[in-house]
Amino acid sequence: MQRIKRFFRYDNVGILFVLPALLYMLIFVGYPIVCNFILSFQDVTVKTINSAVKPFIGLDNYVKLFQDSVLKTSVWNTLLFTVLSLIFQFAVGFLLALFFTKKFSFSKPVRGLMMMPWMIPVTITALMFKFMFGSNVGIINQALQALHLIASPIDWLTSPHSAMFALIFTNIWIGIPFNMILLSAGLTLIPKELYESASIDGANKIQTFFSITLPLLKPTIEAVLILGFIYTFKVFDLVYVMTNGGPVNSTHLLSTYSYKLSFSLFKYSQGATAANILFVILFCVSLIYLKLVYSDEEAA
Repeated sequence: MQRIKRFFRYDNVGILFVLPALLYMLIFVGYPIVCNFILSFQDVTVKTINSAVKPFIGLDNYVKLFQDSVLKTSVWNTLLFTVLSLIFQFAVGFLLALFFTKKFSFSKPVRGLMMMPWMIPVTITALMFKFMFGSNVGIINQALQALHLIASPIDWLTSPHSAMFALIFTNIWIGIPFNMILLSAGLTLIPKELYESASIDGANKIQTFFSITLPLLKPTIEAVLILGFIYTFKVFDLVYVMTNGGPVNSTHLLSTYSYKLSFSLFKYSQGATAANILFVILFCVSLIYLKLVYSDEEAA
């Protein structure tokens, strides 16, 4: 007992505060992940899900999935969806963050209104854009026809060529405020004296942007891009509501395809396998982010 008291007397007392969160993560995150990996090495279907002993098949589920054309499409769609969303979310969010650093009338109320797309539940946003992209009554087709940009309505969500574009456009609209608010916070941490000194030395706006703003904003940019990649790569509800992976599996992401395998086709082990592929990719990205954070801390 005395040893325990001495252990928690000084710096180690922080372990007591971390312990509840650690237990929560182990029970509600770690345990399901371990069970999911075990499930991916078994052959679990509707017939065997209640069996006391489930057949062990090793890597067969992984071999089958990597030969599955829909999985390859899902991986490609996930990468395409994530990269394009990140590029436009970050670019527009950065421009808006720079814009709102300027002091002008109604800047705070307008910035607050810009957060609305992020605050609205994703399912509500997905339903809203599903109606907006409707072929006959959708406001997007009506607007394009009114501007004489298209002659007839486009089947945005029922055509394999345009459905992914509609999803990416919707996700960009959702993610811009997230990028804007984090980048705005990073910009406020840059000392104003640096810009004043640069101005006295004769530096113009472009020079100060590349010599002061970007270098000092590097940690924030890294965090925004990595977190944005993780959030976007595992998107499920947006795709499920708008297209449900269709038409003809053309908009399936790894998350939605895992759901389809598990709860539509009842191939629970293959669904777990697809989820594990998603987990491994995101785990590697998280390790890269931690490596960048530690490198920045050592450099500082």
